[in-house]
Amino acid sequence: MQSGKDAIYSAPKTQVSDFRFDETVAEVFPDMIQRSVPGYATIVDAIGQMAGRYANANSNLYDLGCSLGAVSLAMSRYVQAPGCKIMAVDNSHAMVERCRRHLQAFKSEVPIEVICDDLQNQPIENASMVVMNFTLQFIEPDRRADILKKIYSGLNPGGVLVLSEKLRHPTEAGNELLIELHHEFKRRNGYSELEISQKRTALENVMRTDSFDTHEARLKEAGFSDTLLWFKCFNFASMVAFKA
Repeated sequence: MQSGKDAIYSAPKTQVSDFRFDETVAEVFPDMIQRSVPGYATIVDAIGQMAGRYANANSNLYDLGCSLGAVSLAMSRYVQAPGCKIMAVDNSHAMVERCRRHLQAFKSEVPIEVICDDLQNQPIENASMVVMNFTLQFIEPDRRADILKKIYSGLNPGGVLVLSEKLRHPTEAGNELLIELHHEFKRRNGYSELEISQKRTALENVMRTDSFDTHEARLKEAGFSDTLLWFKCFNFASMVAFKA
């Protein structure tokens, strides 16, 4: 699928509105994510590998906040167990439309159902694996615990939740260093100071980050027996939580 170059914040804006996953973002999303999230391709491929490891026969795998379906595709490539189904869920109509077109271009042995709905409405049933790849950070903080409890309930014993998030470091000095390293990563990928600044403003009210300790405590409270931090680069991380 062809995608454009992300130039959404390249011109000065008199007022920067809150970031939304609309048609403008959907059009440039692959470019935006590669240039903004360190290790994104590595994370997506490794999630696919985990699907190959944890998918049980006749079970469901969920990609919650699927955007254009990169994780769903990665999972479908690696799943070997028979009778599995992938449910790709996103509440952005623009993302879902493009996701459907994107997935049609690939032949997959594992059926992928793309659902346009708020993930909070999505039942989680007979799941061997659930993925939230940079999704939870866009959900109201007071709703996060309930979502994780629902996921835990819907996972089969031995199932896993993969949770990728931008993290906030507990100390100000540590957090500032991580932010600066990330901004330098974006500069080296061709973003200007104006783009970095305006994007940061756009995300301020819609993306609220937690520390790893907060995530770990919340996952434990939901019932998960263990949380493994398996990937981290600057302030971007991915963890896998296990249901015993």
